[in-house]
Amino acid sequence: MLDIIIVGGGPIGLACALEAQKAGLKYCILEKGCLVNSLYNYPYNMTFFSTSERLEIGGIPFVSISVKPTRNEALEYYRRATLSNHLDVHLQEEVKSINSRDNAYEVITTKTTYHTKYIVLATGFYDKPVLMNIPGEDLPKVTHYYKEPHFYAMQKVVVVGANNSAVDAALETFRKGAEVTMVIRGSEIGKRVKYWVKPDMENRIAEGSVKAFFNSTLSAVYDDRVDIQTPGGIVTIPNDYVIATTGYQPQFDFLRKTGIHLSDDEKLHPDYNPETMETNKKNIYLAGVVCGGMDTHSWFIENSRVHASMIMKDILKKEMEGNNRNSK
Repeated sequence: MLDIIIVGGGPIGLACALEAQKAGLKYCILEKGCLVNSLYNYPYNMTFFSTSERLEIGGIPFVSISVKPTRNEALEYYRRATLSNHLDVHLQEEVKSINSRDNAYEVITTKTTYHTKYIVLATGFYDKPVLMNIPGEDLPKVTHYYKEPHFYAMQKVVVVGANNSAVDAALETFRKGAEVTMVIRGSEIGKRVKYWVKPDMENRIAEGSVKAFFNSTLSAVYDDRVDIQTPGGIVTIPNDYVIATTGYQPQFDFLRKTGIHLSDDEKLHPDYNPETMETNKKNIYLAGVVCGGMDTHSWFIENSRVHASMIMKDILKKEMEGNNRNSK
């Protein structure tokens, strides 16, 4: 019997493991992919908006070449933090179900079954893209994950979106010789775009190097073209590839199946106590960006690191109260 099972081996899951280790609790991390799987799937050349010290976990210093670290530096940091602290991480092991069993939980994975008193869900949101739900979205030419620009050299590329991922994809593919068209739902480039990148994007649009359709949506994708719904009607342009940076969402079906209540509105906020991070399911906690529901830009590594210490504080309090009851 474990004290804690942490579902998710991202930065916040690792932070929870470090706190559990400090508290002397028996734990393990279950991660369905590789270590910090979401960061691994970030674009190869990505630079974080945050400074390295704001991405630190467990008080372990994060030293980067520049003030704002790159994806590769972050991967190395979290890997070294895991190895140097001998964290118990089970990779490539997906949790299939969580069931109540005699005041504890049974956790069934793709490999085995565990029993634990407490569970921390730190599952993030990067695994499931928000779909456009348009004809042709399932064509091989459409991707919701942009990795690097060379593949798109000398191709006609449509980038859907206006925030950091979209801007990075548009600028990088443009500079590799792609003919880039942006399809933007709003009237301008997103306000959250990195301040050192935003003017570059706006200038490329202003000079016509990158074409942009504002107040518009992609309405259909075909093998050799796309339809764009603009304020003036449907515009059809030739196209080779579509990079749809439409955002991502938590695994809501998994949360519901586990018994966690979600709000009835479109935000789908999970039910948890913000002081302890415990959900409506006793002894099941949330940590990290999964707490935001569809508000995926409300939680980041830097402002959800504290969830780890909040959770362990509550668990230790429960353990102490349980020990006091048993000693009477």
